[in-house]
Amino acid sequence: MLLKYDREADAIYVTLRKGTYAYGEDLDHERRIDYDAAGRPIGIELLNVSDGVELDDLPEGSQLAGLLEAQHIPVFA
Repeated sequence: MLLKYDREADAIYVTLRKGTYAYGEDLDHERRIDYDAAGRPIGIELLNVSDGVELDDLPEGSQLAGLLEAQHIPVFA
C-alpha cells in the first residue's frame, strides 16, 4: 500500500496493489475507488482530506486508517 499526498490539492491517492485500471466508482464527491478488469480494488482517491476521511465502504479500512493517521489526517468510521 502506497500513499501519495498532495497538500496543495488537499488530496490523497492510495495505491492498494499493482494492476491496470479498468474502471472507477465514485462513492461520493470526495471518495473514489479504482478497479482492475477482475473487479479488484487497486486504488483509492480521496479529496478534501484535511476535513477528515470517512472510511465506510473503503477497502482495507484498518490499514488505510493507519496510513492516514500517520499523515495527521482525521478518520471517521
